[in-house]
Amino acid sequence: MPKLRGEAFWRETLRSAHYVVAPMVDQSELAWRLLSRRHGAQLCYTPMLHAQVFLRDANYRRENLYDEACPEDRPLIVQFCANDPEVFVQAALLAQDYCDAIDLNLGCPQMIAKRGHYGAFLQEEWDLLQRMILLANEKLSVPITCKIRVFPDIDKTVKYAQMLEKAGCQLLTVHGRTKEQKGPLAGVASWEHIQAVREAVNIPVFANGNIQCLSDVEECIRKTGVHGVMSAEGNLHNPALFEGRNPLVWEMAEEYLEIVRKYPCPLSYVRAHLFKLWHHTLQVYQQLREELAKVKTLEGIIDVNRELKLRCQEEIANQKEGEKPKEGLPFFHWICQPYVRTGPKDRCRENGDSGTEKGVRGKRALEEEEDGNSELLSKNKQKKKLRNPNKSFDPSLKPKYAKCDQCGNPKGNKCVFNMCRGCCKKRAFKEVADCPGHGLLFKTKYEKSLSWQHSQRGIQTPEISQRGDAEVGEMAVLKEAGDTTG
Repeated sequence: MPKLRGEAFWRETLRSAHYVVAPMVDQSELAWRLLSRRHGAQLCYTPMLHAQVFLRDANYRRENLYDEACPEDRPLIVQFCANDPEVFVQAALLAQDYCDAIDLNLGCPQMIAKRGHYGAFLQEEWDLLQRMILLANEKLSVPITCKIRVFPDIDKTVKYAQMLEKAGCQLLTVHGRTKEQKGPLAGVASWEHIQAVREAVNIPVFANGNIQCLSDVEECIRKTGVHGVMSAEGNLHNPALFEGRNPLVWEMAEEYLEIVRKYPCPLSYVRAHLFKLWHHTLQVYQQLREELAKVKTLEGIIDVNRELKLRCQEEIANQKEGEKPKEGLPFFHWICQPYVRTGPKDRCRENGDSGTEKGVRGKRALEEEEDGNSELLSKNKQKKKLRNPNKSFDPSLKPKYAKCDQCGNPKGNKCVFNMCRGCCKKRAFKEVADCPGHGLLFKTKYEKSLSWQHSQRGIQTPEISQRGDAEVGEMAVLKEAGDTTG
């Protein structure tokens, strides 16, 4: 069967999908995809997979794709990050039988992508991207798609999209933010960029960004003319977003946990999903937030979820007529709803005044905890305090370490050179010396090697003399033989 392309691929293979769940690391696993599909999602992506690891590690392939094969989970697009054409294509060949298309991640803006040189940090390397997509388009039996972020300049973004289309990309997802727009600096996505790309290319385009409810989806399609809309954070806070409803949080949580029983996944994924679903409620019940962070089994998470449900039901029973949601929320905290990220200015306003001293405290309190007041401890330190009540974070009580003579790091207590291990190793190697305190035995090993070499010479010398004597004996025998014959 010939490989479908462009519009035909979107219409027939992807079944004209309009509602799309984004690829999310550790979050768009099979259980979450199935929950989203039950509530309106028409197409899902796997979490981003690392092509090089996928190629070399059979366990990684099995855990992240092969074991998750499920007839209900289609259509499905597998996303890879990569920066080498051969590695990308070889990994994609191992995945193509388990999905409907392969997506190249060109949109990840995180620091790990910068260090690994992939995602949005490849957007200036057009020659490399052309080679990757051309080779994938040639070798794969399924279409190749791309997910990108925009440039600040619309014209450059359009040329970028046209280059990817020309190389063989069959569907393009455009996140309307630049790679610098992330976290508290995310801001608003530019639908203007997305519209410009949609009008400039002849392949299907999905929009990503500013999607918090179904009306946003409809408005985005109307304004940009895209084929579909992708949701990430909006979907995590309300899996029923594409149904256009805001269900009770515990309904979604209980349904998800039932799916996890059937299709298990790492506990960290489950915990992260419940933190998102219960986000607003956990601001009210901080103790249960701590319990959810500490539980180590699925049953423990189910118990915390049940307790959250009971607390909310009690609150509903005691609710006064005409009472309105607090904290400026559109709904009461026990209802699935969007989470709006606060920008840096809003955060400063929440924490105090302008942006100086206490005003820039951000998420965590400054470490002014000399008196051991737990209210001033960070969340992480509070957890440590719960595990060990006698633990102190007073800097004056920290043990004082003697410093390395060379670099100032703590020195080894038994080091013969009064240095840290790194400096000691360099000096011991240079001087062919030992330092028992750091377990460095350069001198001892050198002497052993010399001794071994001497012993080898002693073994070889007798062999040579014996061989010489044998040769003399042979010559004498030959000479005698010659004399007899003569």
